[in-house]
Amino acid sequence: MTDTARLRAPDDWRAAILLTAGLTLVRLVVLFASPLELYPDEAQYWLWSRTLDFGYYSKPPMVAWAIWATTAIGGNAEPWVRLSAGLFQAGAMLTVFAIGRRLYDSRTALAAAALYGLMPGVQLSSLVAATDAPLLFFLALTILAYAALQTAEGRAGVRVAAGLGAALGLAFLSKYAAVYFVVGLALHLALSRQARAAWSLPRAAAAAGAFALMLAPNLAWNAAHGFATFQHTAANAAWGGRKLFNFGELGEFLASQFGVFGPIPMGVLLVGLALAALRRRLSRQDLLLLCFTLPPLLIVTGQSFISRANANWSGAGYLAGSVLVAAWLMRWRARSWLIGALSLQAAVAAAFFAFVISPPLAERAGMANAFKRAKGWGETTDVILRRAALEPGLSAIAVNDRFLFYALSYYGRDALAAGAPPLRSWLLMETPQNQAETSAPLTAAEGRRVLAVALEGVYRPQMEADFRQASGLEIASVWLDRKRKRRIEMFVAEDYAPRPRDPATGLPAM
Repeated sequence: MTDTARLRAPDDWRAAILLTAGLTLVRLVVLFASPLELYPDEAQYWLWSRTLDFGYYSKPPMVAWAIWATTAIGGNAEPWVRLSAGLFQAGAMLTVFAIGRRLYDSRTALAAAALYGLMPGVQLSSLVAATDAPLLFFLALTILAYAALQTAEGRAGVRVAAGLGAALGLAFLSKYAAVYFVVGLALHLALSRQARAAWSLPRAAAAAGAFALMLAPNLAWNAAHGFATFQHTAANAAWGGRKLFNFGELGEFLASQFGVFGPIPMGVLLVGLALAALRRRLSRQDLLLLCFTLPPLLIVTGQSFISRANANWSGAGYLAGSVLVAAWLMRWRARSWLIGALSLQAAVAAAFFAFVISPPLAERAGMANAFKRAKGWGETTDVILRRAALEPGLSAIAVNDRFLFYALSYYGRDALAAGAPPLRSWLLMETPQNQAETSAPLTAAEGRRVLAVALEGVYRPQMEADFRQASGLEIASVWLDRKRKRRIEMFVAEDYAPRPRDPATGLPAM
């Protein structure tokens, strides 16, 4: 770094901090002004946070720990459940700036931070209690440490390697998609002699030791619980039982990436890849970032073709991708394209924030479907609890859907704590298929007289057949917007006696 650069360093950081703070403040205002309810997965993570542990059925523990921390400060209202997401993304944005500054220069770093902070996928991630935000923060720290390791000298290199291992361990405690860093590391070591030279036995030992120390409690929890989280993650990625070679799924996934990363940044990434292939030349910084950008995109793209993939599964690649796109735009002197990208993504962010604050506005814009799963759960809970209050002698409320279970757990928390019948999950198959069924299965002892609830009426006949008597069917609807409603079917069921399940399908034999 030159003397001039050193003098400008505080100003560079001040600009990055102000940009991050401003965007984070806007997100916090939106978060606390939004009337949107918790999506059932968010309610699930909230329920986990009531009992801190080193692991949970379907996810590592970081999201539950973060919710515990924020709700301990502000209470259990929706904004406090979601608060940590925006804070993690603020940390990721500043870390992206630090990566760009270390590998290139301050202008590139600031452009990278702005591209990342305004990325459409990041806007959603900043307002939702999920595993992506902590993953991206700790993964960004890992990439920063790895970039620093390339030029670290002496004992400083051992300390940086230990920091890398610790950050990677925390990323794995957030989401197992952190494995993409390991893939990128292996690729970079294979392609770069300088990358291999940066490692020594003490550095490797420090990184491995810190990583193992961070991950050990989660591994111990999984070992004690039949490796439940690993099995669930593998099941999500499994190809079995699905039609192979899904051109429709592939097309939808590729199109979605322009929405996740932004149309101009995605276009720049593709053009840059094409130019690099034609010229067969990459700078060492570009190569490093490319090794952490491409594996998530290529692997998840392949999975979308072979099986299925959600749009956010490739998100780990856009940390390094934001820095790489910023560097290419600066190198090409494509200032107008950078301004266009930031302006377009700022406009998209503003529209998204407006929709989150005012769902009726989203409905008028034809976007109501995007928010339907974050509406009506409180009213749905009230309908079920009112019916339960009218039925004497209930031994449980039994639901047949995990979304309904978690929504009732959150929005009915006061009533359940005050003595309402316990909430239980009816088992569709002979063995539990999710954590609701694992942690709170309906038993014969609690199935003497229950209020049974079927979401959208799905599997209601099979549910009725598991009891000796069913009566008092009531069908209720909760309107989500002018076109969509949620239907729940409730009945009183007595003497729970599950019927045999079909050996071929695992479903109740009718």
